[in-house]
Amino acid sequence: MKLLQEFKEFAVKGNAVDMAVGIIVGAAFGKIVSSMVADVIMPPIGLLVGGIDFSDLTVTLKAAAEDAPAVVLRYGVFVQTVVDFAIVAFAIFMLVKGINMLRRKEEAAPAAPPPEPGPEEKLLTEIRDLLKKGA
Repeated sequence: MKLLQEFKEFAVKGNAVDMAVGIIVGAAFGKIVSSMVADVIMPPIGLLVGGIDFSDLTVTLKAAAEDAPAVVLRYGVFVQTVVDFAIVAFAIFMLVKGINMLRRKEEAAPAAPPPEPGPEEKLLTEIRDLLKKGA
C-alpha cells in the first residue's frame, strides 16, 4: 500500500508531469525538425551536390551462397545518418540562436517607469518617514 502511495505522489508531482509534457512536446518537435530537414533542407543540398545519396555505399564481405544471404557492410547508411544528424543539429542550433536573440532583445528593452504613487501612498510614505525620525 505504501508503494502505491509513493508512486501516486511521484506521478502527480509537478516535476513528473512537466517532464512528461516536455518529452511529448520534444517528440512532436523532433518530427517537425525531421520533416524540415528531409523536405525543405535536403532537396536543395541534393541539387547542389548532384543528388548524392550515401545510403547505397556498401562493401560486400561475403558473396551470397545458395542458402545464405550476402554479408554486406553498409557504411553508406552510417555516413548518411551522420550527415543528416549534422544538418539537424545545425538547424536546431540556428533555431535556438534565433530564440535567444529575441529573448535578449526583450531583456534589453527598457522597462516602463513605475507608476506615480497615489495620494494614499504618498501620505503613508510621509507617515513612515515621520515615524523613523521620531524613533
